[in-house]
Amino acid sequence: MGRGDALSPVRVGAAGEPLRAPEAAVGDDGRVVAPVARELIVLVDDDGTEIGTLPKSLVHHGETPLHRAFSAYLFDEAGRLLVTRRAEDKATFPGMWTNTVCGHPGPGEDDPTAIARRARYELGLGVADLRPAVPSYRYRAVFRGVVENEICPVWIGRFTGTPAPEPTEVGEWEVLDWAEFRARQEAQLDDAWSPWCREQARLIEAAGLVPTGA
Repeated sequence: MGRGDALSPVRVGAAGEPLRAPEAAVGDDGRVVAPVARELIVLVDDDGTEIGTLPKSLVHHGETPLHRAFSAYLFDEAGRLLVTRRAEDKATFPGMWTNTVCGHPGPGEDDPTAIARRARYELGLGVADLRPAVPSYRYRAVFRGVVENEICPVWIGRFTGTPAPEPTEVGEWEVLDWAEFRARQEAQLDDAWSPWCREQARLIEAAGLVPTGA
């Protein structure tokens, strides 16, 4: 099947229980193992109502269906933001710098649980003090023919621990003061930072939600 071919979603509750993202295994090092082939993405309509699921490996292509996602901006105790560079072999927006962690809640999984799961898997980190920043955020973006099309609430919070990236997800990471983070976005080429991160950063600022000291 090609990336642009039509895909039939697997309905929640259809015959044959689908694999669910929260059922990912835990490795010997305590990290959550979340293989792409086992992760289900929740498809939604324009109102955000769930209409089915698809395996993550089949979702992103030239006609990516609208689906649930999240973006999290996690800060250290000094108010500095942890930013990450997406691994070069990611299916969407490879090699771009972005916010701390992005991902997709699985069927029946709320955003805070999904954020904690992905932060542990991608970065080996704990998460604390999560709160919604831009709860109604939605976007569509295209890079190299692959579309992202998401209802993607934005969250802010704090990370605990020392980053230990999963190399298939994260190529690099840095901890930056908010002012430096924004200055880099303004100075660097469009393809250096994910389009959602650029827009979300402006919305977080406009809402007055940048942590004190950042």
